[in-house]
Amino acid sequence: MSSAVGSEAAQPARNNIQTATVIGYAAIAVTVAVWAGFALSIRYISASALTTADVALIRFGLPTLLLLPLLPSRGRALRSVRPRDAMMVICGAGLPFFFVASAGGAATSATYVGALIAGTSPLSVALVGYAIDRRFAPATRWHALAIIVAGAAALVVAAPAGVSVSTAKGVALLLGASLLWGIYTLGLRRAGLDAVGSTLLLSVPSLVGLLVLMASGLVDSHLGTFALADAAPFLLVQGLGVGLTASLAYVIAIARLGTARSAAVGSLAPALASLLAVPLLGESLTLLTALGVGAITLGVVLSNRS
Repeated sequence: MSSAVGSEAAQPARNNIQTATVIGYAAIAVTVAVWAGFALSIRYISASALTTADVALIRFGLPTLLLLPLLPSRGRALRSVRPRDAMMVICGAGLPFFFVASAGGAATSATYVGALIAGTSPLSVALVGYAIDRRFAPATRWHALAIIVAGAAALVVAAPAGVSVSTAKGVALLLGASLLWGIYTLGLRRAGLDAVGSTLLLSVPSLVGLLVLMASGLVDSHLGTFALADAAPFLLVQGLGVGLTASLAYVIAIARLGTARSAAVGSLAPALASLLAVPLLGESLTLLTALGVGAITLGVVLSNRS
């Protein structure tokens, strides 16, 4: 009798766990789709009527506009962030990252953007962590990082036009963007903010800095010369997708699934970007490119399990 009662009492708990798991996987699926869209949209900037600064204005302006009413409630938490940690967040995923990633995407492809930024992020975090804290990555993770390096090397060799100066420059820029993302990742951990606070810390200073650059004429802008339809893909992917949806969805996924499972599923973003780039951007996907992306994805999965 008591065992039957206990079984009935445990049923709601199991149902709650299952519901949380479903929500977690739904959230990480949305996140992967947005991250893949980021790679595609970065590559698409050079073919659009917008400049990099115009897209950056959407990327940081829309989240700021929508979340600004919540700024007073996050004021105390934001003021408690150490200046160095705040700068790591702002520089790591703000204007420097956006302009470097965009320049790298213009010289390569969406496949390279996804694989060399998101795919090499475990390696970048390990390098930045050593540079800042003098801490080596655990020995159990070295084989995974080696696989990521091998996959990145395969991508460089697989460049459709060969290893040209332009391709080498683009790869270097994307790897630089990956290092910036590593700085952002560590800064975000140190800041200890929630999803809304983190988004505000990143978006508000980036928007202010961008407006200063645009007002001084230091960056090119086509504002007023393009239609809303031209900006629509960036409003959807960069503003609402990357700026808001992915930030909140990834936090939900981690809370429901844990960091390891979320990061493992998130590693599929480069592969998804490669596949979508074929029909949407007309990019080619050779066997060696696919092997390189596959190796990077495997390395990320192994890294998150170590």
